[in-house]
Amino acid sequence: MKKIAVDISHGKSYQILIGEGIVVEKGLAAVLCGRGSSCLVVTDRNVAGLYKKLLPPKMRTLVLPPGEKEKKFSNIERICRGAVESGLDRGSQVVALGGGVVGDMAGFAASIYMRGVDYVQVPTTVLAMVDSSVGGKTGVDLPEGKNLVGTFWQPAAVFADTSFIRTLPAREIRCGLAEIIKYGVILDPRLFSALEKGMKFLLACDLSVYEKIIARCCRLKADVVEKDEKEGGLRAILNYGHSFGHAVEKVAGFGKFSHGEAVGIGMRMAAKFAVASGMLSPQEERRQNGLLDMAGLPKSVKASAEKIYSAMFSDKKARAGRLRIVVPRAIGRVELLDSPDPGRVLSAIEAYCSP
Repeated sequence: MKKIAVDISHGKSYQILIGEGIVVEKGLAAVLCGRGSSCLVVTDRNVAGLYKKLLPPKMRTLVLPPGEKEKKFSNIERICRGAVESGLDRGSQVVALGGGVVGDMAGFAASIYMRGVDYVQVPTTVLAMVDSSVGGKTGVDLPEGKNLVGTFWQPAAVFADTSFIRTLPAREIRCGLAEIIKYGVILDPRLFSALEKGMKFLLACDLSVYEKIIARCCRLKADVVEKDEKEGGLRAILNYGHSFGHAVEKVAGFGKFSHGEAVGIGMRMAAKFAVASGMLSPQEERRQNGLLDMAGLPKSVKASAEKIYSAMFSDKKARAGRLRIVVPRAIGRVELLDSPDPGRVLSAIEAYCSP
């Protein structure tokens, strides 16, 4: 088992525990023992169906429908009312057992219930283990765009049990691999090289390899979050591929692409823009796209490039009607670019749109 400490300046520090069987073998009650006066477990039907044994009868559980389309205000109300019915007080906690959708919603509800109670992340997908469960971003979608309403609310702990990976469909694996590749592109050329050599082990669900890779990604993210918890500057680099990707999700229709699939397409678009702008070498673009191909991630979207471009202005990084995008300069180095050339942005999108 590996441990990663996340030290936030205002005292909201916590540990990420990563390893095979740390939840599945011990049980959720044992993991949560001594944490808070009571708890409410929030999960979805898919996870609850697979892991009923983790949910003892005495543990209050709220089971939500699965999918990105459920990331909405009505479910935040359901969680908060479930907390009331479960008798949660300010010493209680909400437990998120699931992927990024469950984690984002459970964390958001915890941040506003009684003006803030603790919550624990128990991520069950690769994407949630390496990204969404760490760093304290919570929220829900609006029809106008992804994650437009939410809070920064750090978890009390994160338990990343790699055993969950064995039950994931191939599409969910690919979704998480997109975020793992992202970390290599933005921060760690050694991680990127390791992925080029070891992608076959990740696709084969080698849990010992996953433990090392997840720990590295969590350490990279923790280092960024510790310096910039609320995305005042540096933390924005973690959104590489997301400005394009969120627009792809919106225009294609939420659910058409998984988050990771859309981010993978967004990374291709961002690299294409960088090459056209003389900021990235074609060789580095080919390395990135080659690794995305190895992971089996989609290469294009059937949508209007103009609509995707327009949707990018709903992105949270946009300022005063101007785009801000994360652009790669080399494998392991990116920068945040204000007011990128509109023609080059549109051309980069068009390169990955099909009729």
